[in-house]
Amino acid sequence: MKKGGRPPASPPLPADEANLFRQAVADAEPLTHHGRFLHDVPPPPPIPLSRFRDEREVILESLRDPIHWDADTESDADLSYVRPGLSRQTLRRLRGQWVAQAELDLHGLTKVEAKHELAEFLYECKRRGVRCVRIVHGKGLRSPNREPVLKHHVRHWLMQRDEVLAYVQAKPADGGGGAVMVLLKGYGR
Repeated sequence: MKKGGRPPASPPLPADEANLFRQAVADAEPLTHHGRFLHDVPPPPPIPLSRFRDEREVILESLRDPIHWDADTESDADLSYVRPGLSRQTLRRLRGQWVAQAELDLHGLTKVEAKHELAEFLYECKRRGVRCVRIVHGKGLRSPNREPVLKHHVRHWLMQRDEVLAYVQAKPADGGGGAVMVLLKGYGR
């Protein structure tokens, strides 16, 4: 190393080697002043806005209930369901013989949040092979007009789910009008 930290200069090439080198690199382009080659940047792919709008509409549509229910015509006695083809005996067993293996509490959630949580819960129950669950939707004592917000929605969401065989209102000790006991299909593990 020379003084100042520079490497020593290399000895000059003989003329015939210098000519040979120039011929070898004749079609080369010099680098930019900063020593790097700048490649052309390809344009970003187009943003499929119409597809995003369509997907958003599908999601929003899936969060809407397809059936509008009249809460005034329903009573707690109607809060039961059994899939066609199953015995009504199933409801009696669900009311008293089976014990919940898992529970979901939807208190304080919005309708959209509750629907999402319910779907996730049912998926996890299916994955774990859980057959009987309790879902607490609340009685609506703290909601406007003291009416249950989620009670009727949960009922209809459950009827739409393929894995739900039956549900009944929970016994008073298990939440009464603020909860349902649900029987799910059995899946082999």
